[in-house]
Amino acid sequence: MLTQGLTIRRMALTGAIAAGLLAPLPAAAQSDAEVRLRKVEAEVRALQRRVFPGADGKYFEPEISSPAQSTSPAIGVPSTTALTDVLARLDALEGQLQRLTAANEENANTLRLLQDRVEGLEAARTAAPASTTPSGSATAPPRGELPAASASSSPAKPTPAKATAGPSPERLAAVQAVTKPDTGNAGEDEYTYGFRLWEAKLYPEAAQQLTSYVEKYPSHSMISYGRNLLGRAYLDDGKAREAAAWFLKNYQEDKNGARAGDSLLFLAESMVALKDTKRACIALAEFAETYPALATGRLKSQFDADRGKAKCG
Repeated sequence: MLTQGLTIRRMALTGAIAAGLLAPLPAAAQSDAEVRLRKVEAEVRALQRRVFPGADGKYFEPEISSPAQSTSPAIGVPSTTALTDVLARLDALEGQLQRLTAANEENANTLRLLQDRVEGLEAARTAAPASTTPSGSATAPPRGELPAASASSSPAKPTPAKATAGPSPERLAAVQAVTKPDTGNAGEDEYTYGFRLWEAKLYPEAAQQLTSYVEKYPSHSMISYGRNLLGRAYLDDGKAREAAAWFLKNYQEDKNGARAGDSLLFLAESMVALKDTKRACIALAEFAETYPALATGRLKSQFDADRGKAKCG
């Protein structure tokens, strides 16, 4: 921008010197100087609009008026020479260039300060510690209601054994003694292997295997069996809260599932283990209402026993 200002000054001074030394010049020479000067003024106006967007007078002063727009000199006052007019207009141009240059530098400084502030805020946000989330334990629902399953609180997964306290050789041998089937039906083989681990009373290993099964094959024909058996593996391992979450999920996911009714009874047993007999009785009442055929048929003995444990009226 400073280079442009120097170029303008050289052009104007050249015209001024020519006007002073060769005066009076022919009308054609004066017209040529006038054209060149107007070209310089047009460049200044373009620079004005680049620095200050908009043509509002609050951004910059009005453009320099041309000699045709200036008022006629008073009668008796000698008119100014061509050199005087050129110098006056050149001074005005230089003044505008100075103001534009200062404004441009001020804008650049403001942008730099804003950028520094944004970078500081970004650095502070990045350095801030991540928010900790609550523990995975489910919040107890209101009294008189079944525990509600939600998308944000899925049933717990089995906790892997600590690396420092690995399984004993006897435990490893017991797990290796359970054969994993290979019938070509991958989903059914995964479920059957989990069932065999549960049947061998290897409950943590069974829970881990069945969790893998229900995650890999959520639409498998045995999925109702798998979720129910996963809950039983937790319940038999003394983890009633984790068991209750899976029993409730199995019932709510598909109330017509092959083991949905069983899961509702085992949910009541989990509530009894958690010493929450009121919810246990609610689960048993829902079982009797939803599955009356099971309550008087295949699961009658378990239903009656659970009612006795919960002491439901």
